[in-house]
Amino acid sequence: MTSPPTSGPSMVDWSLAVSIGSALAGDGPTVTRGEADEVVAELRADAAKSTGLVRDFTGLDAPDGTAPVLVVDRAGWVRANADAFEVATGAMMSKLVEKRQPGRVARAIGSKVTGAEVGGLLGFLAGKVLGQFDPFHEPSGRLLLVAPNIVHVERELGVDPTDFRLWVCLHEETHRVQFTAVPWMRGHLFAEIEAISETLEPSSLVEGGLERISEAIRSSRGGGSIVDIFSTPEQREILDRVTGMMSLLEGHADVVMDDVGPQVIPSVHDIRARFTKRRQGIGPLDRVLRRLLGLEAKMAQYRDGARFVRAVVDKVGMDEFNAVWAEPAHLPSKAELADHDGWISRVLG
Repeated sequence: MTSPPTSGPSMVDWSLAVSIGSALAGDGPTVTRGEADEVVAELRADAAKSTGLVRDFTGLDAPDGTAPVLVVDRAGWVRANADAFEVATGAMMSKLVEKRQPGRVARAIGSKVTGAEVGGLLGFLAGKVLGQFDPFHEPSGRLLLVAPNIVHVERELGVDPTDFRLWVCLHEETHRVQFTAVPWMRGHLFAEIEAISETLEPSSLVEGGLERISEAIRSSRGGGSIVDIFSTPEQREILDRVTGMMSLLEGHADVVMDDVGPQVIPSVHDIRARFTKRRQGIGPLDRVLRRLLGLEAKMAQYRDGARFVRAVVDKVGMDEFNAVWAEPAHLPSKAELADHDGWISRVLG
C-alpha cells in the first residue's frame, strides 16, 4: 500500500497555526463537567453501536482494533487537523522548496505568515465540523467526533440529543468502516495527493494569485474555491478523480445514516429536515468563505454521491453495488456520478 506523503520542509509554522486556530475556534457551548462526561460517553457508545449497523446495512466488515474513535473539543480537532495537513502537504512542500529554494530568513517569515493563514482556516472550520475521519493518522486513520459542535447544533435545531448523536455517528462511522474495510482506499488517496504534488509549479501559485482570489470572492456563481483557482488542466483531471471518490464516500455515508436511521432513531426524519434547512440559512460572509474553501462543493458531494449510490442500489442491489470497493478502477468518475447506468455498464457489464 502507498504510504502517507512524508512531511516536507517547514514552510508552515504548525505550532502557530494550532495556537491561532484554537484561539479563533473558541470553546463552544457552555456545559457542566457532568454534561460533558455524559456527551463523551454517549458518543463513544454510539460510534461502537454504529459499527454493527453499518456492517449489516452495507456488507462492509471493518476489522476490530483499527482506526480508533476519539471524542475531541475544538482545540483537539485543530491539533489533529494541523497534523493531518502537515502529512498531506509534505510532498507538495518538498516540491516547492526544491524548485524555489527560499533563503532562511524568507522561509522563517513565510512560515509565520502561512501558519497564521492555516490557523485562520482551521479556526473557522473548527466550529463547523461535527465529525471527521482522518485517513492520514498512522497506521489506519482515526475517527474524530467534535463534542461541542454536536451539542451546539442539537441545541440550535431543538432536536432530541440522543437521536441526533447516533445520527451523526452513523455517518461518521461509515467513513471509518469504508477506509478500514477497504484496505486499498488510504493508499489510493495518498497516491492521488502525490500525483498533484508532482504537477505543482511555484509560479502558478504566486503569479496572479491575489487577483484570482478577489475574482472568486466577487463571483456570484457557485464555483471559485481556492482549489479551483490554482488548478491546471492536469491537476483538475486528478481533482476530478478525487471528487468522484469523495462524493462516493460522502454520499454512501448519507445513504447509510438516512436508511438505517428509521430503524434505530425515532425522530430521524425531523432531524434531517431541520438539518437541511439549517444548511440553507447561512449568512453572506459565511457563504463566501464556504465557497472559497470549497465547502459548497462538499455539499454537492453529499447530494451527488447519495443520488448515485441510491440509483445503483435500487437498480442492482447492495451486493452488486459493492463492486465499487473492489479496486480503484471501479470508483465512479465525476461524470459517472450523474450517469449511474454508465458506471453499471462499465463495472458490472
